[in-house]
Amino acid sequence: MPTFTAVFLVFLAASVIVRLWLVRRQVDHIRAHYDRVPEAFADDISLEDHRLAGDYNCTKLRFGRFELAWDTLWLLLWTLGGGISLIDGWWQQQALSPLPTGVLVIATLMLATSILGLPFSYYSTFVIEERFGFNKTTLSTWILDLVKTTLLVALIGTPLLIAILWLMNRAGDPWWLYAWLLWMGFNLLMIWAYPAFIAPLFNTFSRLQDDALRGRIEALLARCGFHSQGVFVVDGSRRSAHGNAYFTGFGRNKRIVFYDTLLETLSADEVEAVLAHELGHYKRHHIRKMLLMSSIISFIAFALLAWLMNSAWFYHALGVERVATHNALLLFLLVMPVFAYFVGPLFSALSRKHEFEADEFAHRNSDYRALISALVNLYRDNASTLTPDPVHSVFYDSHPPASIRINHLQSLADGASRTGA
Repeated sequence: MPTFTAVFLVFLAASVIVRLWLVRRQVDHIRAHYDRVPEAFADDISLEDHRLAGDYNCTKLRFGRFELAWDTLWLLLWTLGGGISLIDGWWQQQALSPLPTGVLVIATLMLATSILGLPFSYYSTFVIEERFGFNKTTLSTWILDLVKTTLLVALIGTPLLIAILWLMNRAGDPWWLYAWLLWMGFNLLMIWAYPAFIAPLFNTFSRLQDDALRGRIEALLARCGFHSQGVFVVDGSRRSAHGNAYFTGFGRNKRIVFYDTLLETLSADEVEAVLAHELGHYKRHHIRKMLLMSSIISFIAFALLAWLMNSAWFYHALGVERVATHNALLLFLLVMPVFAYFVGPLFSALSRKHEFEADEFAHRNSDYRALISALVNLYRDNASTLTPDPVHSVFYDSHPPASIRINHLQSLADGASRTGA
């Protein structure tokens, strides 16, 4: 067995074992606290809601094990099982030039992977989400979303793929640097275009109509020195009962978006506090920082791909017979997440740090008690577990656990009162 084959299998097995172990820990931890609401939430969340959140999260975790097994099986079939070579060989027989052959090989595998994942998407939406009262999506909307997504990927992704493969084939040794610059430009374009042109294809965005609330929001925006196209309400209730708020875009396309489901459950004070938190992400330059980190990671990735592309052992060790640029790109996209899994906690930690910083900004610019009550409502209405396993949280949670986050806000308030701030 080639050395890199063994390395790949070891990392794959390790990642699967760790994932299953973390699922087991999370389920056990939730079940151990199933019959008692944490004291900090006892006045606001009923035991019934607490148990509902436990059942919901455990159901999703257990279902996720089947999806993990399915994805792992197909990863092995595409690589060591010869699936990529089979697709590549079939398109080679069509006697096309290298560039369209490469595009079609990659498109075929991407389409096949999407189709293979449809049963899991359907079950998650129409069985799990439906069972727990969150699904609002109709079958026709679900199908229409799939069609729109497929067309968007084809219209936007195909020119990008053609450009990258052309650079790989024709731009010589520094192709990866040109490809990286192209990729970064594409990402900036998508961040700019998404709120104004792409998101409206799936949802309706309307300006906030509540005059009193809008006045409070505009005053907060002015105090924070934030200029954007405005605060928008998205019809998230068309698809789900879950609620959320987020900041998106940059430049003149900056937007703050509230789900309509969220506005239905929050008071004006709570909306203002949640908005202050979202503004905190902007004022602390979190989007720029994440973009910078993404650029560094993609720079390293393209440089690594440039080296692997010319290494025959990379192809042969992963079950691909023919050395070709499109096969190198395809293998890289399929295999690298296996090796990157174990650095995931670093990015989760950075995300949680950003959440703490945004909470600190909200504490200084709004009523921290309103933010705490808004967070409690969000955890309850989204059936988020209040008792996550600490190790599972380190690996996966982009937001701090509820109790830690609320304690942090309370400690900020206590510190401010002691110093008289």
